[in-house]
Amino acid sequence: MPDSGDRVLRIGVLGSYGGLNLGDEAILTCVLNGLRQIRPTAELIIFSRHPEDSRHRFGVTAVPYTGVSQNRLIEAETGLDLLVLGGGGVLHDGQASAVLRPVRLAQELGIPTFGYAIGAGPLTDRAEIRVVREVVENLTDLTVRDHESVLVLENAGVGRQISVTADAAILLEPEEFTEEMLLREGIDSHDRLVGMSVREPGRAADHLDEASYHELLANAADFMTCRLQAQTVFVPMERGDITHAHAVLSAMNAPETARILNRAYRPAQIAGLMRHLDFAVGMRLHFVMFAASAGVPVLPLPYAGKVFDFAQVVGAPALTGVARRETGPLLAELDRLWDERDACTERLRQRFTVLRERALQNLERCRALIDGLEVQASPQASPQASPTADMGANLGGADAGPVRPQRP
Repeated sequence: MPDSGDRVLRIGVLGSYGGLNLGDEAILTCVLNGLRQIRPTAELIIFSRHPEDSRHRFGVTAVPYTGVSQNRLIEAETGLDLLVLGGGGVLHDGQASAVLRPVRLAQELGIPTFGYAIGAGPLTDRAEIRVVREVVENLTDLTVRDHESVLVLENAGVGRQISVTADAAILLEPEEFTEEMLLREGIDSHDRLVGMSVREPGRAADHLDEASYHELLANAADFMTCRLQAQTVFVPMERGDITHAHAVLSAMNAPETARILNRAYRPAQIAGLMRHLDFAVGMRLHFVMFAASAGVPVLPLPYAGKVFDFAQVVGAPALTGVARRETGPLLAELDRLWDERDACTERLRQRFTVLRERALQNLERCRALIDGLEVQASPQASPQASPTADMGANLGGADAGPVRPQRP
């Protein structure tokens, strides 16, 4: 990498991006903002599943990484000074190999690679496990967002030291969700409002029985309508969530008390919506995260380890599963949590102070990596020294990965 005074730093950012999920777009928003804080003049390139969407949302160069040839990937990565993987849950069955393909190529090209608060699991496929183990071992530096990811990577055979920080989206700044926006969705802001998040089974939750968890959530919505005299607001984090929200609504005894957000919103607007809520119940991790960040008493529904892990971190109650048989415990927890809502809000505020400090560690690790690479590229640097390798050791990386050769 040449001296930063000679050429603009070029950084690639890779993940499940492209407008598919508001949680992933929240992560990308925070990663890009963080990189701009570190190096305001850097050229940022998004490796996206839907580049046109990413270009439109973020106003930067975006390139595809799925369904493209090796030569096209090489062309996209040539000239990069750093490839950032993540954040978010990118290392799971059905996706890990595809998302790690550009990372493996970057390592072969000598481009430093940074795992930015990534999430792992479920990971059971042998071929996926082998790819994850090989590529993760060779990341220049790595942070993960939760302890669940540490266990998944260790079970996959990853032997390097793994640092737990926090999800990048913890640092998302909310935008205002106005009264007018509520009215357009048919929501009366003078009512008590309970937010609810549902999701499709999908690859990350293929064990879910649709009819069972739809009935569970319908029972919860009806209970809150009666107990709190509240209106339920279904908040889709993916467009496909709308279908499942309708299924829950159709199973309710009082569907007229519920509304489903139908318009498209930015992640920061959904985070801003949380200030209108009195209570929240949710499956989607980032819905739960946004609610908790706003101090809204929230009951996470742990369809996956990442949701259970987050519930433990913020001190929120969590069930043992998401199925019809959990109806009794769910309603009991809702009742208790409502009665203890003031204490819950205070606890969430205290926990999020710590979580934000952990999320900032991702930025500091990335800053240290970039600083080290620039020192290495400086004409004054000793040719015998290898700051990148030293930095990998200082930051806890068991294998700092290949050192990128200096360009002429």
